[in-house]
Amino acid sequence: MIDLPQPTGAELWPPEEAGPQDRLHKPWRALVAAVEVVLAVAAGWAAYALWHGGSATVVTRTDDGAVLESHRYFGGMLAAAIGLGTVAAILLVDAVRQLSLAVRARHPKPKA
Repeated sequence: MIDLPQPTGAELWPPEEAGPQDRLHKPWRALVAAVEVVLAVAAGWAAYALWHGGSATVVTRTDDGAVLESHRYFGGMLAAAIGLGTVAAILLVDAVRQLSLAVRARHPKPKA
């Protein structure tokens, strides 16, 4: 086994960068998460409406009394519904991230 010297507190790597320290943990991120949840719900509602508007049932009756039923799908509306559903899912994932960063907010450490 090789015994290497261990770094002390003064020589930790990587060295601290000079300049303002940006914090990821900010309590106002909870408001951002709430807005994202509202936008995700709106996008989900729009996706639901587009999905159900993206198909139509066509019923035709022939002279001999047979009933023919077919379904017509509108690709643009279905694609928009899938896109909005994806946007809603991404917004919800980011809302969870923002909320976790807001909850874990830390108070600044006093400088010694």
